[in-house]
Amino acid sequence: MDVEALAAKIIKAASGQGRFIVAVAGPPGAGKSTLAEALHDALGRQGEQSAVVPMDGFHLDNRILQQRNLLERKGAPETFDVDGFAHLLSRLNDADRDVHIPVFDRSRDCAIAGASTVSSKDRILLVEGNYLLLNEEPWQQLRPYFRQTVFLNPGIDMLKRRLINRWLEHGLDTAAAEQRAMSNDIPNAERVLAGSGNADLLIETFSR
Repeated sequence: MDVEALAAKIIKAASGQGRFIVAVAGPPGAGKSTLAEALHDALGRQGEQSAVVPMDGFHLDNRILQQRNLLERKGAPETFDVDGFAHLLSRLNDADRDVHIPVFDRSRDCAIAGASTVSSKDRILLVEGNYLLLNEEPWQQLRPYFRQTVFLNPGIDMLKRRLINRWLEHGLDTAAAEQRAMSNDIPNAERVLAGSGNADLLIETFSR
């Protein structure tokens, strides 16, 4: 789908409303962050002020994951502060002033509190993350905050190639990259594909 057309659909759905939260969901490796940023730019070109809100700011810290024997599964649904994320969505939904949000710093492998700001003037919020539409508790508590939902799914074969390549780009050799992807990323992707609820808009690929 063309991003300009998708932005126009969102603007039409948000017509006459106040704060409008859009979920941009999909498995790891689907391109959610890229799509959300492209949508943010397209909305700006069409006269709408928006902001991107990443779910990744609610990764649990590595020390907590170690205590729970979950460090090797970092990125799985159980490794996020879902209740904290739901509280942020509630604040953003009702906010009449700026709200500071956490952002995940990949270079430091940790979330940084207050690293970005959602302005009170940002009418459309593009919330992006793997598990936004997951039909499991406690993730289901997020769904009522989303006025429109977008699910990005390029297919499991493409996801496998992208997820393995992601680890290759981090300097792992082929065997290690495949092991990392198969042990965590791909099971998470399969869980998202099998367990997510229906979205308003289903996208396989997109173009800027």
